[in-house]
Amino acid sequence: MTSLDYSLQQEVAVIAFASPPVNSLGHGLRSALVEALERAKRDDKVAAVVLIGANATFCAGADIKEFGTSAMSRGPGLPTLNATIESLGKPVVAAIEGVALGGGLELAMSCHHRVAQSGARLGLPEVKLGLLPGAGGTQRLPRLIGIENALNIMLSGEPLPAKMFQGSPLLDAVVDHDLLDTAIAVAKQSAAAHQAGSRLPRARDLKIRELDLQALCQFARNTVKTAFKPYPAPAAIVDAVEYGAQHGFAAGLEEENRLFRGLLVDPVSASLRHIFFADRAAARIKDLSPDIKPSAFEKVAIIGAGTMGTGIAINFLTAGIETRLLEVNQEALDRGVERIQKYFEGRVKKGKLTADKAQGMAKNLVPVLDYAQISDVDLVIEAVFEDMAIKKSVFSQLDSVMREGAILATNTSTLDIDEIAATTKRAEDVIGLHFFSPANVMKLLEVVRGKKTSLQVLATAMALAKKIRKTAVVSGVCDGFIGNRMINQYSAQALAMLEEGASPQQIDAAIEKFGFAMGPFRMSDLAGNDIGWHIRKRQLAEGKLTRTSLIADRLCELGRFGQKTGAGWYDYRLGDRHAHVSEVVEKLIAEQRTASGVSTRSLDDAEIVDRLVFSLVNEGAKILQEGIAQRASDIDLVYLTGYGFPIWRGGPMHYAESRSLYEVARRMREFATLPSADEAFWQPADLLQQCIAAGHGFDGGAA
Repeated sequence: MTSLDYSLQQEVAVIAFASPPVNSLGHGLRSALVEALERAKRDDKVAAVVLIGANATFCAGADIKEFGTSAMSRGPGLPTLNATIESLGKPVVAAIEGVALGGGLELAMSCHHRVAQSGARLGLPEVKLGLLPGAGGTQRLPRLIGIENALNIMLSGEPLPAKMFQGSPLLDAVVDHDLLDTAIAVAKQSAAAHQAGSRLPRARDLKIRELDLQALCQFARNTVKTAFKPYPAPAAIVDAVEYGAQHGFAAGLEEENRLFRGLLVDPVSASLRHIFFADRAAARIKDLSPDIKPSAFEKVAIIGAGTMGTGIAINFLTAGIETRLLEVNQEALDRGVERIQKYFEGRVKKGKLTADKAQGMAKNLVPVLDYAQISDVDLVIEAVFEDMAIKKSVFSQLDSVMREGAILATNTSTLDIDEIAATTKRAEDVIGLHFFSPANVMKLLEVVRGKKTSLQVLATAMALAKKIRKTAVVSGVCDGFIGNRMINQYSAQALAMLEEGASPQQIDAAIEKFGFAMGPFRMSDLAGNDIGWHIRKRQLAEGKLTRTSLIADRLCELGRFGQKTGAGWYDYRLGDRHAHVSEVVEKLIAEQRTASGVSTRSLDDAEIVDRLVFSLVNEGAKILQEGIAQRASDIDLVYLTGYGFPIWRGGPMHYAESRSLYEVARRMREFATLPSADEAFWQPADLLQQCIAAGHGFDGGAA
């Protein structure tokens, strides 16, 4: 709810505004501010104006929910608000507390003076949404702090502390206390000077003094072409800045507006805005009331000191949480402790941590060899071998020693959590916390709720994810949950195309050109081909898999498990992680094609990409209709943060909507007619067909 308080203090109109939680400049707030400013302009008793956030925040920018809607163009727009300030005829001072980001900083820069609290942060993060600052930011900031500094701020999108701008024309004063009093003093001083004949200082009137303008902008343009290849916004920012410097402020504003509108309808910006909202939506769980508060967690335990277990432990140690690392023998435990120590030492050497901080984090590690030594922790996570019998054994022991109310979590990536929970007398305390490898690097955490997982435990798991800075996505129980269930179909298509005539390097190259960080065969070599082999054998034994790839199985029978063995789908050389084409694999594939009597054909890149991506989409639609995932954007988040899906495409479900769900379904039916096709799989999921019939996207919005 927008609110605005207008008061007169010593001939200064103080306009305190609020639009919780971050004072975003939606239509309501824009209108209220213009009205208040015009009131101050008409009032002869008012000599100056101070704008200040009423809730310890100045403004975090435009209301992104309005982008692409009629509300965005509904007057007054932000440019109109800024022009109203500039032309008020009385000095306007922005009193900045908390943040002034995006449109909020553009609002402040249109004021005649700016005063900031020392703890405030300022920035123009529009580039992160595939946009440029569209309300004068590309024109005013270069005039206030210089072109090079302005470009660095706009191209990084990162907020910076107010103290960095102390002494520059951007800020008249930086204070630790008395922000409003200082702003009023600045306003009165400016009013007196103005009444004595001085012109009001405006950013638009400042001259840009850059002797090597074209050389500087060309250097910036070359840099962004390399660093931001798929993203059009960085280059547009450079173009807008250069144009304004060459042709003047007014012309620069027009060019900025033209470029902004072009970016707004670009698919990249649509994808990045989709991700922005997806990230926030993932934290909202449909049946989890805000009244259910998470339990406290001060001590955790990790079962297993292998690569995954130590990676998980590093997350908690970095967050300052006491972490007990349990192993079955001293040698394995020592290896795990050494791995953690080397990690922190490496962070210090790279300048990412001070030695004192690293030492403080490492001190929270408590190596143990006995389950009795973890009985009092708040949360325990098992990270042992992916085998149901082993995990059941671990949970049986945990059930007997852990204190009442402790959360028992499994890091399984595929197994049935309900079956694991059934080995305990406290199924309500059992949850899945599926970390992705390397666990201390990857942002994604699949939070898997079992049938009996309590809402209290679920709330605590979500709070825990936030504490250790993970992107948490809730999944229901099924084989592979969200991410790995979908990747199984993706991998199956890659293997099928291998049998039909494509090579590993052709398939990898096609999907990497599409934007994936790594193709399916390079990814498998990195993760370990034996992992997929183990899963396939289990699924065949359980009757969950009707067909398997004999090529992939034979590869594993040869011991070609990937990078860790120096050989997988590719050959690897000592000290060299580059994938080299393998004659052994080429021969293996040819022999298996002959033995199977498969008639090979040529596959183009378009077919390879569509089969891989649409296999994800179809399985994702089934996951949605089964209620395994809450929303399509959750699935997108899983693939963006855990599987290397290209960010600028917004995730598989969003990408499918951008391609038209009708066209996606039509393409799937084409694949069903291919020789050796899995016809049943390529039938479009019921939910997909329902969305097409209703004319909307997976989450109910326009497709």
